[in-house]
Amino acid sequence: MAYDFSEFKKASEATLGWLKKEYSGIRTSRAMPNILDGVLVNVYGSSMPINQLATISVEDSKTLRITPWDKEVAKNIDKSIRESNLGLSVALDAVGLRVSFPELTSERRTMLSKLAKEKLEEARITMRTEREKSQSSIDHKEKEGSISEDDKFRLKNELQKLVEETNHKLEELALKKEKEILE
Repeated sequence: MAYDFSEFKKASEATLGWLKKEYSGIRTSRAMPNILDGVLVNVYGSSMPINQLATISVEDSKTLRITPWDKEVAKNIDKSIRESNLGLSVALDAVGLRVSFPELTSERRTMLSKLAKEKLEEARITMRTEREKSQSSIDHKEKEGSISEDDKFRLKNELQKLVEETNHKLEELALKKEKEILE
């Protein structure tokens, strides 16, 4: 009997997506436009992400250029970035905004590294919870007689392989982020 691991696979993909999103919000010393994804700007009576108000481009390794489509919102964007506590410096000019990424101190690097590890651990906990749900489901199917004991052990081994595969992907993401932080 084949067991449907689709719920577990969906949870794995969701966890990987969540970790990628969390890591995109952790600032490194390189200018990366996705750091601004979580910054909302109050304009036109609502809150909008910067990428819906302006073009964001990388000027050099430490600078982003934000060119608003409507010059009137430049001050609002400036204010939102300053209030976001991302540790970025913003300069307003005739074209738009220049966002500079200051060099990270060793203390800040250590703090960001710890934060990345905490996010990884949260993702691992989520995966353990999903594994337990699937294992309970397999045990339940065996008790009700829809699968044999041999099938139960085979399915649990398959599940463990899926867990290890997902954990490996999570580890790769964490190592990549760690490298970015320490560069």
